Amino acid sequence: MSSVSEIFGSYVFNNTVMREKLPKETYKALKKTINDGEPLDIHVANIVANAMKDWAIEKGATHFTHWFQPMTGITAEKHDSFISPTDDAHVIMEFSGKELIKGEPDASSFPSGGIRATFEARGYTAWDPTSYAFIKDGSLCIPTAFCSYSGEALDKKTPLLRSMELINAQSLRILRLFGDDISKKVVTTVGAEQEYFLVDKKYFDMREDLKLTGRTLFGAMPPKGQELDDHYFGTIKTRVSEYMKELDEELWKLGVFSKTKHNEVAPAQHELAPVFSTTNIATDHNQLTMEIMKKVAERHGLVCLLHEKPFDGVNGSGKHNNWSLSVKDGANLLDPGKRPYENKRFLLFLSAVIKAVDDYQDLLRISVASAGNDHRLGANEAPPAIMSIFLGDELTEILESIETGTDYEQKKKVKLEIGVDVLPNFSKDTTDRNRTSPFAFTGNKFEFRSLGSSFSIADPNIVLNTIVADALEQFANELEVAKDFDKAVDKLIKDTVKKHKRIIFNGNNYSDEWVKEAEARGLLNLKTSVDAIPHFTDKKNVELFTKHHIFNETELASRRDILMENYSKVINIEALTMLDMTMKDIIPAISEYTLVLANALTAKKNAVKGAAFKAEERLIESLSKLSDGCLEHAEKIENALYKAKDISDINENARFYLENVLSEMKLLRAAADTAETLTAEKYWPFPTYVKLLFGV
Repeated sequence: MSSVSEIFGSYVFNNTVMREKLPKETYKALKKTINDGEPLDIHVANIVANAMKDWAIEKGATHFTHWFQPMTGITAEKHDSFISPTDDAHVIMEFSGKELIKGEPDASSFPSGGIRATFEARGYTAWDPTSYAFIKDGSLCIPTAFCSYSGEALDKKTPLLRSMELINAQSLRILRLFGDDISKKVVTTVGAEQEYFLVDKKYFDMREDLKLTGRTLFGAMPPKGQELDDHYFGTIKTRVSEYMKELDEELWKLGVFSKTKHNEVAPAQHELAPVFSTTNIATDHNQLTMEIMKKVAERHGLVCLLHEKPFDGVNGSGKHNNWSLSVKDGANLLDPGKRPYENKRFLLFLSAVIKAVDDYQDLLRISVASAGNDHRLGANEAPPAIMSIFLGDELTEILESIETGTDYEQKKKVKLEIGVDVLPNFSKDTTDRNRTSPFAFTGNKFEFRSLGSSFSIADPNIVLNTIVADALEQFANELEVAKDFDKAVDKLIKDTVKKHKRIIFNGNNYSDEWVKEAEARGLLNLKTSVDAIPHFTDKKNVELFTKHHIFNETELASRRDILMENYSKVINIEALTMLDMTMKDIIPAISEYTLVLANALTAKKNAVKGAAFKAEERLIESLSKLSDGCLEHAEKIENALYKAKDISDINENARFYLENVLSEMKLLRAAADTAETLTAEKYWPFPTYVKLLFGV
């Protein structure tokens, strides 16, 4: 292997490559587009495209594709070769500025929430020069936005870029008020920690539920799960270590800052964490990470599972969205400094985040809503559906002193005494961490812990950027007309803390007491996606997004409908898969084993008079009841699915799936899982949890 510094970014048309491959004036023009948002002249685009093409061909590429992020939550790509025919029946390799800037994929075959019908197929992809092009699988991939013929955003990148421009503008207004006339750009940065499971492909291929839904719809708990906590941060198995090594190398080639890797809590569960990047690039990189994770796994005879809850009974997988706000190439605006109680700029930005999260709890909940994530939120492995902020003791006490008008006494650093002379002395932090909080301050950033592992991080960051920018705009409007800026800032921070302190909670978010307290505080508890998603188009949310030109009303309604339809479709697919497995595999397996037991019972009765038959008789009776139970619940699910087809209202349809289909699926699973524990392994048709969780 070459050194990391040699391979890092080797497949990326990054700033170093651009400086080397482009004429000086072209490079300057392109950088102005990237840094200042200036339009790109077609002449410049042609030169850039040709340089990209030549570089890509040197790297072995033969095709190019506009790489975009439709509302499916994954990426899309249509590949065209560089070849162009010549008069003498040969080809030359060409790539124009027009092909670089614009593409035309079919817009009607992607989720659009009714924006595009089948007979209205035209859509456009537009190059995003702020995210570097890269080579993947022999194609030059050009990150692009995706919109309809009528101009509506059909992707996740477009509104994300809009939200980044918004928070930049409003943050600069605040900085100017603090006397900062130098900073030119404020960016949000993100580090997305990615959890995942690895299972042996030979076992995966024997599970219809894993192949079609990404999670096990049946499966009894093994004798050992995660209760010993021996997998978390444990020694990484050789096969997994080899996978992680290749994964790092492939990600580094694509310029992804893969940094940390370790075993997670559940057996067969692991985590990868990158270094922070600007939010747009971090979003692109996380999409790439999920794709490369799966491809590399195949080369090792493994399958990477990114479902939020692939195994019932053990922890599911999330994605921690570490979000911060910084001056580009400068200060972190959420860094409290050594004396945070005197850092008014920090306290004002902190107040904006507190206000934003309190005012728009529903939007944050919606941004992590899905059928898969509903299995995970609040299950003592992920934060609950109630949104709250953890600040830690020190910051909470500072805000309390501001609210009450009392002096704050700074805590002294305490040396941690471990009791072993040879170990180094060090100061412990002034506050602990809280892994139960959905939105926790962790030193100089906020960690939004509620995302599901398969999620695009675009949606929560669109919300975060927009709601914080909205709060900053309100602050700037007030402060710009203040006669005494310092007094106005003090009053604004104090009033904000007093009004929005209900959202701050430093305790155990898993406890029943917190649920009651949160209700008393007036906080929302949107337990399921079906409860949350309809609020996307509440009046206040429509006003927020349309005012700041993040979404128009059509785009908002389409996203709401896409989320609700996706919820129903996921459960419908899962229910049909359960029926298939029940009727074709589980009931026949139980019947076969029951027949074996019955034949054994008959043989024993004929062979030995007065012999004990309790084991066979009880097993036959139990399995027969369970088999009947499986059939009964399967028939109820089938009937419910027929009824669901007749419910045209999207919200009512999703509610029906939640209350009538999903509930019956749980009962079917309970009967089948109990039958699994009573059936001899060689008769059970699927690999068990023991093989799936401990077979790598």
